[in-house]
Amino acid sequence: MDRLPEFIANHPLLWLALAVVLAALAASELWRTFRGPRPVSAGEAVRLINSVDAVVVDVRSASDFKKGHILNAVNIPLAGVESRVKEITKDTDRSIVCYCAIGSAGPQACLKLKKLGYHNAVALKGGINAWQSAGLPVTTK
Repeated sequence: MDRLPEFIANHPLLWLALAVVLAALAASELWRTFRGPRPVSAGEAVRLINSVDAVVVDVRSASDFKKGHILNAVNIPLAGVESRVKEITKDTDRSIVCYCAIGSAGPQACLKLKKLGYHNAVALKGGINAWQSAGLPVTTK
């Protein structure tokens, strides 16, 4: 330990590289914290629905919802998420899977839910299009 200053003086590039790696790691963690969790795949969404009884929220319009949606999904358009949040669940610890058509509005809904205290909200990557592409069923009931 007493030779550490000598090692640092003799290898400044190694210490610079270490500093860059640590800064990149810290920046990555900060970015992930502020951006929220990454969207989940259709398979991961199925696992959440089946294993932890996640609530499924469709944030598309009512007309799109009627054309086809995930079984037992609740339809709350993105603009109404804050005002209708109690229709989703009163349990702020319950897992929630939000989806839209292509995966752009689902993450926005998750951010709104997180601001309201729902910390286990995730978005379906690729929306219902990815769900259907994975061969998973939709219903019109």
